[in-house]
Amino acid sequence: MTPALIVRDVEKTFNPGTITENYVLKGINLVLEEGDYVTVIGGNGAGKSTLLNSIAGVFPVDEGHIFIGDKEVTHLPEHKRAVHLGRVFQDPMVGTAADMTIAENLSIAMHRGEKRGLGKAISEKEKAFFKEKLAQLDLGLENRLNDVIGLLSGGQRQAITLLMATIKKPDLLLLDEHTAALDPKTAEKVLQLTDNIVNENKITTIMITHNMRDAINHGNRLIMMNDGRVVFDVKGEEKRNLTVETLLEKFTQSFAESALSDRLILG
Repeated sequence: MTPALIVRDVEKTFNPGTITENYVLKGINLVLEEGDYVTVIGGNGAGKSTLLNSIAGVFPVDEGHIFIGDKEVTHLPEHKRAVHLGRVFQDPMVGTAADMTIAENLSIAMHRGEKRGLGKAISEKEKAFFKEKLAQLDLGLENRLNDVIGLLSGGQRQAITLLMATIKKPDLLLLDEHTAALDPKTAEKVLQLTDNIVNENKITTIMITHNMRDAINHGNRLIMMNDGRVVFDVKGEEKRNLTVETLLEKFTQSFAESALSDRLILG
């Protein structure tokens, strides 16, 4: 079976040849099998978000190759990769159109990659489908299809963004610290929704987090990055047996104590 994602010998340097040159990705190699749910952890500057942005095509890589399924996307622009990807960002305000209704946002997501004429109405069948999906969020939004997204709380918007990213099953779901801006109770709710959606639909997923406990408790595989490289990769029974203490020990093996980020929390 073709892997869901192949990242092969990928390198990325920002501002090359200048005083601010930053060699961020240093020959990254990563293979995800279909249905892998991978949590990625590492200190600030480890290259986590740069890896996700490289996969998404936000900027070109300097060297290496990226495949989504059997399609090489290394040189495809971001908008052409978007048909393969679902993304949820850290900021709940980024993933939705604030001045449009819940139904309009979901409709845009459902028809991602399709050619649409101006003024296409949302059918009653689509509205019923949206209500069903919203009910699964258990946030009381199923009867608020005509509410403007901008009136919702950050947690509600992030839950809808997650639904939008997965309403049409993506080849790959990218979650870039998607609960970091939420309060702990809301973050836990969104993480549970993430698990439900990802596991039920067997969506291949990469989730970046700074929270060790979340990295351990979610997904079937955990990757630690440091200085632009993957330094620890664990899955299956070994991951299930991980503890925060063991993971912290792995960090201290890979990082100087002074390099541990203040944002790295135990949960």
